[in-house]
Amino acid sequence: MIAFLDGKLVHCEPTFVHVDVNGVGYQLQISLQTYAAIKNQERVRIHTHLAIREDAHILYGFSSLPEKRLFQLLISVNGVGPNTAILMLSYLTIQELKTAILREDVMTLQAVKGIGGKTAQRVIIELKDKLKKESLEDGAAISIDPRNTLRNEALSALLTLGLPKAAAEKSVDAVLKKSGITITLEDLVKQALKNA
Repeated sequence: MIAFLDGKLVHCEPTFVHVDVNGVGYQLQISLQTYAAIKNQERVRIHTHLAIREDAHILYGFSSLPEKRLFQLLISVNGVGPNTAILMLSYLTIQELKTAILREDVMTLQAVKGIGGKTAQRVIIELKDKLKKESLEDGAAISIDPRNTLRNEALSALLTLGLPKAAAEKSVDAVLKKSGITITLEDLVKQALKNA
């Protein structure tokens, strides 16, 4: 098993990179998180996971160990393959993904292209306890901030109504900045719709 590669970043695109390790070029599939973290570097250390299929051996690369660990948890879920896990890690940050699973936020997971209701539920059921145990071991349990809960619920509602994610986030944040957490969810959604 290849644990990591340390070498020169020869080619970098949002979905894959080429890393030269002592004259041997490796191609690694990456998430947008990893791309953002390494795109301007000359030398990189990329943590890897090797997926072996009948027709191919594919190396997946991660800029951090927490991202690699979350990827490995995701692919342990029945119905979530490596490409789906990379897509999830591209669409949501590590923290957003963990928070969505711990809070059983099906809507956030379903916002990822290709993730249906059943898959989202399966991810939550199979990973919630593992992530709780992990966060307790790390001493970094995710705190449930009422402001974040209100924000996430409003975003879910706006995304369901068809607003683009970026516009919804901008609008909700603007309303929350003005009113704080005293606003009700219903009023937050209404005002965010007016601002969008």
